[in-house]
Parts: sequence; structure tokens; C-alpha cells
Amino acid sequence: MDKTQFMFWFLSALAVFSSLMVITRKNPVYSVLFLIITFFAISGHYVLMNAQFLAIVNIIVYAGAIMVLFLFVLMLMNLNKESEQQKNKYLLWSGAIAGGMLMVIMIAALNTTEPAVISQPGAGQIGLIKNLGTKLFTEYVVPFEISSILFLSAMVGAVVLGKKGD
Repeated sequence: MDKTQFMFWFLSALAVFSSLMVITRKNPVYSVLFLIITFFAISGHYVLMNAQFLAIVNIIVYAGAIMVLFLFVLMLMNLNKESEQQKNKYLLWSGAIAGGMLMVIMIAALNTTEPAVISQPGAGQIGLIKNLGTKLFTEYVVPFEISSILFLSAMVGAVVLGKKGD
């Protein structure tokens, strides 16, 4: 087994283990921390597929910004056991049945697909940041600049709407 296969299986096992820990932990802060580990494992898979830009964006956006927001929300919430409502057992059963049906549909969909042929990881120039930047700033420079103006106007609008009436 070469090191690429070893890294694939290690990252896969880490992602599956941490994903299971996300849904089995009773403390939501621990769930969020395990979700961050899951995002890092997925970013490792992106690196193995020679998609460094996706790996970096996944770490910065999801593991960085979104998870910090989740942690802030969890820390601001009052998670006392005494104030928590009791869940109806019919609601739990309906959730279990819906999850089981989703699992059956996913397995049926995966059984009808053909396996994809994947080239050797790290080979080729697809997914490199240099190629993405070259394409973005040559062929797609006008849509890129229009989207930046759109984001700027959205930020100005959010500041205007968020400002208190003085």
C-alpha cells in the first residue's frame, strides 16, 4: 500500500469516526469540535484529489468561520436539562423512520450508478490555484468584477439596514 492509499484510508476512517461522534455526543460543543475534525478530513481528501483551492476554502470558510459561529450560538444558548422539553416518542419514531427511508433511497441510488474511473491522485493540472486564477482573471474578469460590486452593495445595504435610526 503506497502512501496515497494510506492517507485516503486514514482520512476516510477519521471522517467516518468524527462524523459518528458528531451525532452521538450529548454535549453540542463536543459535536461542533468533532465536526471541525470532519471538515479537516474532507479537506485532506481535496488535497489528495489535487484540488488545493477547495481544501483551503473548506478550512477557511467551514472549519473557520461557520464553526466559530456555531460555537458562539451554542455558548449563548441556555442548554439546561431542566428547561428542555420532553420529546414525544411518536416524533422520535417518525424521525427514525424518515432517516431509514432516506438511507434506503441513498443505497438504491448508489447501487444503480456506475463506478467512476479516477486517475492517480496528484496527477494533472486540474484543480490547481494557479490555473483557477489564470482562468478567473482572463476569461471571467468581467463577471468577477460585477460580483464584487454586488457584494459591496450588499455590504453597504446591510450596514444601512443595521444602523439604528438616529
